[in-house]
Amino acid sequence: MQKQFKIGIIGLGYVGLPLAVAFAKKFQVVGFDINQERVSQLQNNNDLTHEITDKELKEITVNSLNHTKNGFVASYKFSDLESCNFFIITVPTPVDKNNRPVLTPLIKASETVGKLLKKGDYVVYESTVYPGATEEDCLPILENVSGLKLNNDFYLGYSPERINPGDKKHTVTKIKKITSGSTIESGRIIDEVYKSIIIAGTHLAPSIKVAEAAKVIENSQRDINIAFVNELAKIFTLLEIDTQDVLAAAGTKWNFLAFKPGLVGGHCIGVDPYYLAQRSQEAGYNPEIILSGRRINESMGEFIAIEVIKALIKSDFNVKHSSVLILGITFKENCPDIRNTGVVSLINNLNEFGPKITICDPWANPLEVSDTYDLKSSKSIPNEKFDAIVLAVSHDEFINIDIEELKSTPKSIIYDVKGVLKNYTHKL
Repeated sequence: MQKQFKIGIIGLGYVGLPLAVAFAKKFQVVGFDINQERVSQLQNNNDLTHEITDKELKEITVNSLNHTKNGFVASYKFSDLESCNFFIITVPTPVDKNNRPVLTPLIKASETVGKLLKKGDYVVYESTVYPGATEEDCLPILENVSGLKLNNDFYLGYSPERINPGDKKHTVTKIKKITSGSTIESGRIIDEVYKSIIIAGTHLAPSIKVAEAAKVIENSQRDINIAFVNELAKIFTLLEIDTQDVLAAAGTKWNFLAFKPGLVGGHCIGVDPYYLAQRSQEAGYNPEIILSGRRINESMGEFIAIEVIKALIKSDFNVKHSSVLILGITFKENCPDIRNTGVVSLINNLNEFGPKITICDPWANPLEVSDTYDLKSSKSIPNEKFDAIVLAVSHDEFINIDIEELKSTPKSIIYDVKGVLKNYTHKL
């Protein structure tokens, strides 16, 4: 790698920040985000996503854009990226209410980089997209805004993110990285840049489309596998068989895949299959398994809500006058990420029956929960008793509490969505 790169990272969320910190140990890095509050927090060495510790941020942060040593600067001014020559775009790629891909953040980020693009620069996308999006949707914007031409003036790449929020073992440098470039040589250079920080190594894909497709099927495959065990959970509930016991028995075979039923959410699994489905339908094929898996997983909130209501009725509670405690609203355990959390579907379906619902989550930001879902949550468990307690997310804090103490009467329902509590009959 002969060229000296200064890296500009657009988007400082769950993906961009860990990547920026990793690169800053070997490169000069400018991190850009349109959220001024987020930037201010990072400038004060505080990451509310808990992906990076305050100590790590302080050690890697430099105080000036003019620094000549390796380090990280956070900014909300896109002009601060002017001196960069290797841009990495890590903005969100959500879906709308009809589950159609929303590329607006990606388009705006492309426009921003296009204004800064210079001859010899590199632009690499990490956001999850359908195959073809980088070259067909993003590239024309870069060329039109900059007036430059691909492979003559600048180079393009795609290296899909594989971040697992809240996972302190499989961090960004310990997960093998897929890379790709718009030419053989640019692919090699992009691969070398990533290889310099990725301990687990890299895989240079033969084309950008291959790299895009590889990413989008990773989470689609996981979504389908979870959908299968969710369907099993529905079947075994009807047959009055313990799903967890069945999975434990089946799991004794060496090639049985260990997936568990539950609420599916997050920034990838609940979104990525729709990107692939959209592209597939445009090409003239309706993907049956992928969309079927999505329907099953999206139905789990309603299924669990009905099971809780049925249990209340069987215990002679008046549903409309009952109280329900929801333990957890993030999309996974020990993580503050509430994006696309499946718990909201559970809550909304419970609300249709009229019980009083209380939400507690020590990891979730109550203000973010309110702004995103118009729901009230608390970080601490209220000093109250409940007719039903639903363990929706298995945070460590919940595993260690005495749930029996939360029951209003001995008949109160405890429903274990995650299957981690012992001696409770109400579970998925």
